[in-house]
Amino acid sequence: MLQGWRWYGPNDPVSLDDIRQAGATDVVTALHQVPIGEAWTRAAVEERKNLIENSQPGRSPLTWSVVESIPIPDDVKRLGGGATRSIEAWIASLEAVAAAGIKIICYNFMPVVDWCRTNLEWELPNGAKAMRFDQERFAAFDLHVLQRPEAPAEYSEAAQRRAKEVYSRMTQADIDVLVTNIASALPGSTTDPLTIPQFRDRLQQYRGIDSAVLRQHLSEFLARVTPVAEQLGVTLTLHPDDPPRPLFGLPRIASSAEDYQALFDAVPSKANGICFCTGSLGVRAENDLPAMAKRFAPRIGFAHLRATKREADGLSFFESDHLDGDVDMIAVLKALLAENRKRSSSDRIVFRPDHGHRMLDDLAETKRTNPGYTAIGRLRGLAELRGAIRAIEHIG
Repeated sequence: MLQGWRWYGPNDPVSLDDIRQAGATDVVTALHQVPIGEAWTRAAVEERKNLIENSQPGRSPLTWSVVESIPIPDDVKRLGGGATRSIEAWIASLEAVAAAGIKIICYNFMPVVDWCRTNLEWELPNGAKAMRFDQERFAAFDLHVLQRPEAPAEYSEAAQRRAKEVYSRMTQADIDVLVTNIASALPGSTTDPLTIPQFRDRLQQYRGIDSAVLRQHLSEFLARVTPVAEQLGVTLTLHPDDPPRPLFGLPRIASSAEDYQALFDAVPSKANGICFCTGSLGVRAENDLPAMAKRFAPRIGFAHLRATKREADGLSFFESDHLDGDVDMIAVLKALLAENRKRSSSDRIVFRPDHGHRMLDDLAETKRTNPGYTAIGRLRGLAELRGAIRAIEHIG
């Protein structure tokens, strides 16, 4: 498999040489400077590709092999095939990427909010810092900060009581951080940063859109874009919901094996694939990830390898070490390697070490890091994954 690394472009505190020294060969990036809904130009894609692949002669080669992500505009999620202008702009971006020889595109279809965490600096027993989703703090935000009218009906009396207690202990600074973490778009997010009034307004726009409607809108979008992708030899990989369950009363439709099977049944094109994110899917206890990796192996064009650890309430979780969470990472790797062996050299699975801990020198207050995308934490994760892969391959 090809060892990838997510990079946020020229302003990323992690340099291209850092990526090389981590041992990665394939870069996963996007044109983050382009506003959501605007078409990427071929010139802009070629400029970024040239920066990655040709700007440092004599260095170990890097290849831009995965686009993560071309954001899906909000109107596509609300209107489906009716969002003609946004879909046409997305297809133009797809064509620009394909013209540059990039054959894998990752995207998600999460409405209003993208990946969600309540704490970006949760201290682990060893002093490193991880990202965490605390269900009680999330409920406190939903009930007392956002004050969503429908929220009380979605929480038990005990959950509401705990959320109220949590909220009563929060300072204004605590509230501000929580708003930033949940509403203001984390690194790599493909949704817009929102103020609380904007958040409430966006939620209202989704009234009447349930999981069946949202799934239909995704199918309509894919019906338009997959024929183009298939013609150009591009695989579209849908990232799972993170966390894989409804939030704020919004539907989520990429959270389980059944969700993905429904998608593949609706749009059977070979260009319709999955980004197999073990961290996102692993939060849901009933998801059997090794079984899913085997079941959907031919559809896996890209993999995010990380692990999460569920807490006692079954809803809270934190980012664990890559090999030590609830995910049976060794079994998943065996399934991915078995699939990869069946493929040609031009169709190998690209994986990247997802979300690393903030640790060692990255803990320095003067050092700028992106939450989840530190250099050293992902370096450790990639080294562990690489070692596990070598061991599996050696044993045969």
